[in-house]
Amino acid sequence: MPEKKKSPISKAAEKRMTKPHAAETSGTTGSGGALPTDRAAVLTRPAGSRQLTSFEAAMKLFHARKLKEAREMFRAAAEGPERDVAQRARLHVAMCDRRLEQPAVHLRSAEDYYNYSVALLNTRNAAEARIHLEKALEISPRADHIHYALALARAMGGDPMGAYESLKRAIELEPRNRIIARQDADFAPLASQPPFDGLLYPEKKGW
Repeated sequence: MPEKKKSPISKAAEKRMTKPHAAETSGTTGSGGALPTDRAAVLTRPAGSRQLTSFEAAMKLFHARKLKEAREMFRAAAEGPERDVAQRARLHVAMCDRRLEQPAVHLRSAEDYYNYSVALLNTRNAAEARIHLEKALEISPRADHIHYALALARAMGGDPMGAYESLKRAIELEPRNRIIARQDADFAPLASQPPFDGLLYPEKKGW
């Protein structure tokens, strides 16, 4: 019995079945296909960005001594995809826990706040010292030694204009503070810069 010839329709169908599908291979590379990796990067980028934003916000809260809020932000950052950021976030969670476990300091008078702030300044913790000195001034606004200590805290904290205003007030209340400030090493980086130079050495203006 003679073999039947395939119809043109059958031949076309056979070609479609055996022809490679270009759509399946487009976008891949000879190294094994970069497309899935690229797609993964796109998917993880927003999460990584949110993680870094959380960590940066937590650091600001941490430096502002808002430890409870900082701890929650660090915990959120610790769940993100970036391992380095997550590890640093976990370390800061532990730091927040340790500090929150410390007994609270009970301060009542202006001198209590002042003495505690001086101890903080001795450890170079200018940010927290400034907070307590400002509370001390709310109680005793004409205490020249508190204004002087606040000038130190602001100078150490990178606020030269705030330091100038506080020191100026301290000198107005007690002129001897000008002589003390001239010999204070913490004011040395600012002593030759305006307007500090005019405040510490007013006699030089006419030279």
